[in-house]
Amino acid sequence: MTAQGQAGGPAPRAPVATWLVTGATPGAREAAIAAHLQPGLATTVILEGLSDGNSALADLANPANPAPGQPAPPALQLLRIAPGCLHCSGNLVLRVTLNRVLRHAPARLYISMATASHLDQLRDWLSEAPYGSLLALQADIAA
Repeated sequence: MTAQGQAGGPAPRAPVATWLVTGATPGAREAAIAAHLQPGLATTVILEGLSDGNSALADLANPANPAPGQPAPPALQLLRIAPGCLHCSGNLVLRVTLNRVLRHAPARLYISMATASHLDQLRDWLSEAPYGSLLALQADIAA
């Protein structure tokens, strides 16, 4: 097997470290994610629902110009999806969003849920094919 993988195809990618984030308000969930971010790693955050106006991530995703001679920080991509149980909705919106995100293979992924009522079912769904091999689910973050 070559460095590119079998038959000259691309080498398999490491699974994306992924956290499911729950909390009472969008602001609390975003603050918990902001506190957990690791500088220097490309990160995508999928937020369910609208912001409550207390976005701890907005400025991080759209940083001011870096100081002269300093590299631009790695991208923090924020994606908002319509509110509604990510499990009960048939996962269609989340599936489409995940497929788009995973094409770019961020180092870290956070999925913020408006309600934790079906957290275990969503975790199970993300553990199954095809996402089971693409995502490395981490311990949940409760805001």
